[in-house]
Amino acid sequence: MRDEERTRRRRMPRISPSFRIGNTLRRRIAIIFASCCTSLLGRHHIHIIPQSVAFIITPCHHRYIQLSSQFNILSSVSNSRSTRNYKRRYEHIIMPSTISTDTESTSSTSSSHTISISEGEYFDKNRFVAFEEAIESIISLPSKVKDFRNKEDILAVKEHLLDKRRKLPKWGIDDVTTANVGGGDKQYTKQRLQERCTQYLNHTNLSQQQHKCMTVLLTHLADHCAKTQSPQPFYIAWEKMLEVGMIPLSRTLSTYLYVLSLVEEDDDVTSDDDVTSDGRDFAAEVAMFHDALYEPTEKTITLLVKSLVNKGDAVGAEKLLDSLADGPLGQLRHRTTSPILKLYCEQEDIDSALRLYHRMRTTSRVKMDAPTYADFIAAVAQNGYFSSDSTCIVGAGDLGYSQSCGPDLLGALLTEMSEDVLEISEESARVLHNGFTAGFRESGRSVISESDCIANMTTLCDNDMLVTNRVSVDNDSAKCPATGATLRLIVLEQSQRIHVHDTLLDMARGKSMDYTAKLAAKGRATKGNAEKAEMATKILKEFSEWLDTREGKPYTAIVDGANVAYFGWGRINVHQLMNMVNALEEQGEYPLVVFPKKYTWRKFHLRQGMMQVLNDEELEFLEDLQEKGQMYVVPPMCLDDLYWMLASVSNQTESTKGENIDVPKNNASGRFPGLRPMVISNDKMRDHKMDLLEERAFRRWCCSHIVNYNFTEFVENSTEPREISFCSADVFSDEIQGNECPGSSDMAWHFPVTEWGGNERFCLKLPS
Repeated sequence: MRDEERTRRRRMPRISPSFRIGNTLRRRIAIIFASCCTSLLGRHHIHIIPQSVAFIITPCHHRYIQLSSQFNILSSVSNSRSTRNYKRRYEHIIMPSTISTDTESTSSTSSSHTISISEGEYFDKNRFVAFEEAIESIISLPSKVKDFRNKEDILAVKEHLLDKRRKLPKWGIDDVTTANVGGGDKQYTKQRLQERCTQYLNHTNLSQQQHKCMTVLLTHLADHCAKTQSPQPFYIAWEKMLEVGMIPLSRTLSTYLYVLSLVEEDDDVTSDDDVTSDGRDFAAEVAMFHDALYEPTEKTITLLVKSLVNKGDAVGAEKLLDSLADGPLGQLRHRTTSPILKLYCEQEDIDSALRLYHRMRTTSRVKMDAPTYADFIAAVAQNGYFSSDSTCIVGAGDLGYSQSCGPDLLGALLTEMSEDVLEISEESARVLHNGFTAGFRESGRSVISESDCIANMTTLCDNDMLVTNRVSVDNDSAKCPATGATLRLIVLEQSQRIHVHDTLLDMARGKSMDYTAKLAAKGRATKGNAEKAEMATKILKEFSEWLDTREGKPYTAIVDGANVAYFGWGRINVHQLMNMVNALEEQGEYPLVVFPKKYTWRKFHLRQGMMQVLNDEELEFLEDLQEKGQMYVVPPMCLDDLYWMLASVSNQTESTKGENIDVPKNNASGRFPGLRPMVISNDKMRDHKMDLLEERAFRRWCCSHIVNYNFTEFVENSTEPREISFCSADVFSDEIQGNECPGSSDMAWHFPVTEWGGNERFCLKLPS
């Protein structure tokens, strides 16, 4: 090795130490040298000198320092744009870090871009501490060290990673990516990184293997940051990646993006640690870097969109999404599009906002939520587009809206909102209140409340007033005190009732299989599980047919017998069930009790180690109900919940004779108004909710059929009759709905608010 060094030094020109070249003169010599080479190579074609070496000798502390680099010298027509780009891409002279130089401007005849670095240019010291600690922690783990071939590699990699001084000029994301952040020229980015890698290795004398180990170590650092929930080491790691010319794996960059997301979630992060504290959006840089090397992901596109939105470029953000329309990410998503929609609204560009809103709503993968609807509709209102004399929104007709402004447009937008949203938060109610108040106040119309506080309205308002208030809807009449509109009870459609019926039949088999599996897990051997499951389905179907074909009085109340008998007890209380049946009959209802078979036996197990014995009076009552046809006994291995749920959607064709058995409001008999049959149960149905219906249909079924109850406590004898209080089914639905006001064609919209009481609504009505 020493002989090779001696030979290399002999071949170097011997120059007297007294021959000193100034910095300016030395730079000019380099430019003249490059220009001469260009002239010699020709003026009309690009020529590359492979492995060319430029020697500029200067004394430094009486030592000769060789400034050398493998660089390419280009020649072409001076006004060729492609040549200029190619020169900027490849023509570099790397100066040693021990020499302080500045970048020289190019001459008029040739473009020579010289990269330089000043001595004492350091990485951020505050952030470097966290980076240094993380690297030391990783290297100390045996599981990580095994990725290195020998200790020399570890020491070399550690030395360079923990060096606070830069080896090459600082690079930014623009140095390695093209303008097309949606995909870009991936070959260009890889080539730029490979060039950077070559320059770094030549400057530091690291080997390719050690460079690879450095990449592996920074991959471990990504996992370390994710595990420790600390993004601080990343900032230096990101600078090191660009300096060294690494091509990390897609997974590594995704992990770093996750780590950066922790910055936004941490409310205690100081301004010094903020991801954008120095004017940079690190998450967007990593996302752009990822997409320049690999195919874009939904996460990276979202971050790039967010970055453009933060810069106020809504049009550019939407164009980015449009550039991906033909790719796998062509389907829009809510978290990607909602920031753009919000920016359009803030910029009062309602034409673009409506167009994007329509795109979002008609895209299957965008799930519109209440805050998005509230923000958008409030922005349209604030800009005055819902007034009867307002200007039209450009392009609304092309999107399918019959009216481009005014109350009809509001009705169309709120109808769309009611199809996707069941209720809103108090914050969304306040957003709507402020937006409509501001918009109509500016148009000179009268408003009830001009403050951020949503006033509670208890009296009827004039038709020419804007109503954006909190109201308490009457529980019996379902009337709004502010507008006089009557809210509706929105029930299941016939197709949905059929769906519930068929779904329950399908669930019978699955529930039976689950039950036998639990028995087997407890060591209770079962045989013929499949046959028993098929039998459970058959029995439930027979129950459904019995309800439709039986004659006599139709059942108007279905009682969840086990739920009522167990209520408030650790055992079956048959007398409590007797009280319930008697109370329903006194109110003019004809009840059917659904009861498991084992609870009709004189002696049965309640649970392990506990036996219950019924007395003669209790058995006599149960037998009497069966004889009168008011009890259906559910066989063993069948789930009784499925029976009373199915009974609630049964048409009872023969017994009703096609007549409506529902009870109207304010009926003379004093019965609970609402649909029949009603279901008497306190069961929350958590085990069946998701399997039975989607959320909106399930809520409609519960609101219109389920009646909760409560018993007063007994004083001395638990068998004595006790008072029962009922929480009847809803008279009006607990969802967003619009209804006409009496005496006019004006629409009043009512929104359930999650933080408010059961009958309270946010009421919205435009002036006539």
